[in-house]
Amino acid sequence: MASKQKKQKELSVRERDPFLEREKTKYDNPLPSREYILSLLAEQGVPSDAAELAALLDIQPQETSFFERRLGAMARDGEILINRRGAICVAAKAELIKCRVSGHRDGFGFAMPDDGEGGDLFLPEREMHKVMHGDTVMVRAAGTDRRGRREGRVVEVLERAVQKLVARIYQERGVWIAKPEERRINQDILIEPGGEGEARHGQVVMLEIVEQPGDRRPAIGRVTEVVGDYADPGMEIEIALRKHDLPHQFPEELQKLAKKIPQKVRKKDLEDRVDLRDLSLVTIDGETARDFDDAVYAEKSGKGFRLVVAIADVSHYVEPSDALDVEALERGNSVYFPRRVIPMLPEELSNGICSLNPDVERLCMVCDMQIGSKGQVKSYKFYPAVMHSKARLTYNQVWDWLQNGSDHPMLPNVQTLYELFKLLHSTREVRGAIDFDTVETQMLFNEAGKIEKIVPVVRNDAHRLIEECMLAANVCSAEFLQKHKHKALYRIHEGPTPEKLENLRRYLRLVGLTLGGDDKPSTKDYAALADQLDSRPDGGLVQTMLLRSMQQAVYSPDNVGHFGLAYEAYTHFTSPIRRYPDLLVHRAIKAVLKGETYKPGKWAKLGVQCSMTERRADDASRDVESWLKTYYMRDKVGEVFNGKISAVTSFGVFVLLDDLYVEGLVHISELGKDYFHYKQEVQAIVGEKSGMRYQMGDEMRVKVARVDLDATQIDFVLFKDEEVQEKKPRTRTRKPAQPAQGEPVGSSQEKPAPKPSPKPAGERPPRRRR
Repeated sequence: MASKQKKQKELSVRERDPFLEREKTKYDNPLPSREYILSLLAEQGVPSDAAELAALLDIQPQETSFFERRLGAMARDGEILINRRGAICVAAKAELIKCRVSGHRDGFGFAMPDDGEGGDLFLPEREMHKVMHGDTVMVRAAGTDRRGRREGRVVEVLERAVQKLVARIYQERGVWIAKPEERRINQDILIEPGGEGEARHGQVVMLEIVEQPGDRRPAIGRVTEVVGDYADPGMEIEIALRKHDLPHQFPEELQKLAKKIPQKVRKKDLEDRVDLRDLSLVTIDGETARDFDDAVYAEKSGKGFRLVVAIADVSHYVEPSDALDVEALERGNSVYFPRRVIPMLPEELSNGICSLNPDVERLCMVCDMQIGSKGQVKSYKFYPAVMHSKARLTYNQVWDWLQNGSDHPMLPNVQTLYELFKLLHSTREVRGAIDFDTVETQMLFNEAGKIEKIVPVVRNDAHRLIEECMLAANVCSAEFLQKHKHKALYRIHEGPTPEKLENLRRYLRLVGLTLGGDDKPSTKDYAALADQLDSRPDGGLVQTMLLRSMQQAVYSPDNVGHFGLAYEAYTHFTSPIRRYPDLLVHRAIKAVLKGETYKPGKWAKLGVQCSMTERRADDASRDVESWLKTYYMRDKVGEVFNGKISAVTSFGVFVLLDDLYVEGLVHISELGKDYFHYKQEVQAIVGEKSGMRYQMGDEMRVKVARVDLDATQIDFVLFKDEEVQEKKPRTRTRKPAQPAQGEPVGSSQEKPAPKPSPKPAGERPPRRRR
């Protein structure tokens, strides 16, 4: 024992680092490890300044800058805190928690711990004045507020998330201020003297933050771009692009590169390609589609079918790491707005040489499948090819042919595809895939660019035909890459978490339903329950609860299968013009065919990027649609409509109007003279005294009370004409309304902003958005 202690004393301070060998594998001249620095700081028992710590660790002068960088990185990661006096503290000893700030449009916010432990901390408005939505901070718990929520205090800002933002600028008493369009940043930005530039009062501008907010000072910014007047046509899209930081202008160098790409297939492009120019491949898309990335062909083959799915060979024109590729990765996907598309690739590719336009030669990647008599893929092969689309067809056109016939030469091919579709579709039930029935809408615009009406999108078997063909090709691409043990990005969709599953089962027990599968329900269990909902009046509500219980589909190199579609492995292969993950899959398949390995970098990082850009695009599209619908309702204040409750919250119910497909809020204070309580377990609001219940799916007659275009908010009130009696309390045979718990919710509650209806956590079969 004594000899061991003596040996320890003989070692230098640096050599005692238990992680020294690990650091040597990373650096030629390793610094003390983070763990060792933290342990020495903990041994000191008191905060240390940088000079003391450097001396203690024998940091040499030539190492000082590197050591300071390490301390800076540890501070950013929340392991240490450098206080106002410059002393270094161990964050855990100071009882500090590293969090990300999530702002609320009403001024308060939440600090969400990075490790997810302990739950979020409530940040009152005074704390939110120090930070902005998205900032990374160190927070200290500071008791609870009057509602019992754990409250936090911002001790240090580690990283500022907002460096620029889109806002509306105003001049008030000679002072210029800007109000961010991002409603989760609920604080005015002071414009520095002269920083307004050419902007006029009320215009939409882009701001650069020159000084971040502090304890007693506002953020200060300057105008870098005047976007335009708020009422300008298309301004809602311009705002969404900047608010969500969507790349929407191709750099000049990239545009020059795109223009150099030949717009015709050259002879040298045909090397090592299968010639499919005589095959009757056709594209089937929506009426307004301009980029065609898939073509299909089917023929009888024995007792089954041969299915050929040809996909635009974007990877032939977009080389790894070139300017086109870098820009495509940053965008991640095309973004679809009403009447406008922000493409992932320049038009020369997306609508030109890569698009499978009719009557021209195009390069493609092919998944050639043999389908058995029971709808199973018996075999498949991938190969590069050249094709010549024989027709550009639309969904409605194909559906009309199938119902009424046609003299078009492609009708026999379409009929064969339809036979194959019915065979493929029959396997969904065997597989147990979930197919929820959701209503999608389309906005129709007038010549002035404003909504004329909103109509439901009618999906027919022509849509489903293409979906089944794309599903088959996507599954084959996943199996192909797995079989050859090549890394790729899979489209994964995990089943419910234990917590979500317990919440779902609790709700199902209250409505007399059960979900099979015990602790690990399968997709078939979900599908079996979904089949029972058609005849139930609360079927829509139960379907929503099933969707909420599932997780969101993402891209990842770690294949865990696709729960919603009931596939063990699934990739996106069929849309490389508009999705970057598909381009990666094409490159991986080509590498396997050549006996090579495609290495684009860290696959996990690529998956995070592609998942983020997908969510970003969805959020931006939702913002634009909400604004357009709010604008559409401006001249309907005072009008009365019928609708159904589409969502229930603690502050009221959202009502979706029957014929307009517009959603608005009936605040809890408008429901009646009573104390109403939100019952999360049954997704209802129940009156304490009257027993009156408002639940998802209930019919409501409402009047448009207020339309706030700036806040994108529509408010309804209950409409009761003289001939309509007061709504009577429901009689429930399953279970009576439970006594209210906690603090009563009444009309004194603040009115939060409307929230969109919940988006399905998984995904439907691949659908081309045009």
